[in-house]
Parts: sequence; structure tokens; C-alpha cells
Amino acid sequence: MRYVVIMAGGAGTRLWPLSRHGMPKQLLSLIGGKSLLRIAYERVAGAVPDEHILVCAGAGYLDVVERELPELPIANLLGEPVGRDSLNAVAWPAAVLAARDPEAVVATLTADHVIRPIPAFQDALDEAFRAAETDPLAMVTFGVVPTGPHTGFGYLKRGAQVEGLPETYVVEEFKEKPDQATAVTYVDSGDYWWNSGMFVWRAQTLLDQLEVLQPVTYAGVIELANHPEALERIYPTLPKNSVDFAVMEPVSNGLASAHVVAVRLPIEWYDVGGYAALAEHLAQQDGNAVEGRVVSLESEGNVIVNRGGSDALVAVVGLTDTVVVTAGGITLVCPKDRAEDVKKLVASVMHAAGDTYA
Repeated sequence: MRYVVIMAGGAGTRLWPLSRHGMPKQLLSLIGGKSLLRIAYERVAGAVPDEHILVCAGAGYLDVVERELPELPIANLLGEPVGRDSLNAVAWPAAVLAARDPEAVVATLTADHVIRPIPAFQDALDEAFRAAETDPLAMVTFGVVPTGPHTGFGYLKRGAQVEGLPETYVVEEFKEKPDQATAVTYVDSGDYWWNSGMFVWRAQTLLDQLEVLQPVTYAGVIELANHPEALERIYPTLPKNSVDFAVMEPVSNGLASAHVVAVRLPIEWYDVGGYAALAEHLAQQDGNAVEGRVVSLESEGNVIVNRGGSDALVAVVGLTDTVVVTAGGITLVCPKDRAEDVKKLVASVMHAAGDTYA
């Protein structure tokens, strides 16, 4: 049977102060009055039954997840007591599903992307499911067709087409985030796609690779599947690792029994990780990307978000290429080209003022 796991962990600190402790970015109403989690659910609704959709998120905000997705059974909401990186966020649900259904084929998808058009994504998802169903040793990822030489994404190099699957190709190697010149070379060659960080595989196939490549993680998630009451004890002891480093790259290098293929994903793909990306989804006002009550004079190229309350007004004059955000009693001001440093700023805030402002 087919299943979907939506990964909804992560702190989203690059969108602070909108994204705060206990209310990460994927649960905020950011786009069209909907949260990224809700958008992720609607993207797969109908592809599998609701009872086959799981969410892996921080335990501290499972109540918000439950309100966002009332369609899902409570048993399908998996709460991480602590964040242990992406490997555990995919391995734990795989172990749970393998225990429920030994034939489970699982799509592990992200909750912090905006993907358009949805029909193209659903077609690619169906082909990825078919690839894993046809070949039990296939570990399927999605290769987003690049729209330009982006340096913020990892890349994968595609090889030969897989017989019988017109949009599926062998993955020859994974590449880390490149510099600008390398990214240009990748895109110009036509042989590289962005690595989407989304996967489809048989749950048991992933577990088999873990047993070889990451035996400590394997033992831990199997114990969790058999003894869910031990979550608070076991989960914090799982080694932190990313699924790319721990599984996908070693498998692509022939270090385990499976092999990696990629389904072509010809879509608009937005990783809403920071304010530059969020700006593309905000309303335009006088040359600025804005939300809320904003008045500007002789200002342009700014990102201005006002969530200070019904009586709050943000007014700017003579400002260019600046991020101005007010939310929850905090105001952030920084140059747009320093917006990625907000994550570092949050660390400083926590050091100076504790969790009160983070």
C-alpha cells in the first residue's frame, strides 16, 4: 500500500520573529492564509487515503498540527521529543509503517516548500510510487529541473533512463551546494537537477539499508516501532545525521544493496526558508513586498511584514532593500542581503535573553 509522511520538523529560525519557539514556520499562515503544512497536505490529498498520511513534527506543537489537519488520525501524528536531523525523521516513520504494513511504500515529503503546478507534482509522485513498487531495491528521489544556477540547493547528476518509466533516471552522484561558477556549469550541462530532499521507497528497503549503513539508528527505530512508550528515552539517543549523508550518498556509491533513481520534477519550486523567498509570495505595494498595515514613502525593494496586531502600523521612509518585520512584540530590521544571518541573530538573542524572545 502507498503512504505519505510529511516531515514538519525544524525551527525555521531564518523567518524569526514570525517563526518562534513552539510555532515554527510550517505552522504559520504564510501564503494565502494557509500554513505550509496545510498546503503540503492539500498537495497529496487524494493521492493516498487520509489514514495513510502521517506527519512527523516536534512533540511540543502536535496540538497545532492536529488543528491544522483534522482529517488525519491522531495515531498518524508522530511527535519528536527533540530534533535529531532528517535521518531520524524519515527512519522512525518508516519503522512504524513497516510494523503496520510490511509492504508499505512510503513517500517522504517536506512541509516547507511551495510547489506549482500541483498536477505535475502528483504525476511525478505517481511515477515515483510505481518505480518503488516495480523495483524493491529502488530508492527514489525527485530531481527538480533547475530554473537557474542556484547556489542554495544541492544537486544530483542523472544518468540513464529507467526502462518503462519515462521520467525516471539513474542517479550517478549527489553534489553539495556549489559555488556560482560550478552551479552555472551544472545547469548549462543539462545533466544536473536540484536535489529536492523528498523520497519514495519501500519502508523495509530503507530499514535494510540502515541496518548496514547506520546500525545504531536501525536498532533504535526498530525498538521505537515495537515499544512506542519508550519514545522519550530512546529518541534523544539516536545519532544526529542527515538522510543524504547517512543513506542516499552511500547507496548511490554502491555501499549497500539498494540503488538511487530520480524522477524528473518540472515544476516551480520554492523553499520558503527565509525572507527573500517569502517575499515572492507577498502582496506588492509601491515597489515593496508587504503584509499587514504598511505605509511607505520613497522606499522600494523592501520586505515589510506587520503582524503587530490590529492597531499596529509600520511606516518607512527612504528605505531600500531592507527587511522590516514586527511580530509578537519583536521588531527585526536588517538589509535584505543579510537576511540569511537572522539564524545567527536568534542564537545571540537566546544567549542574551533566553527563550523569552526566541
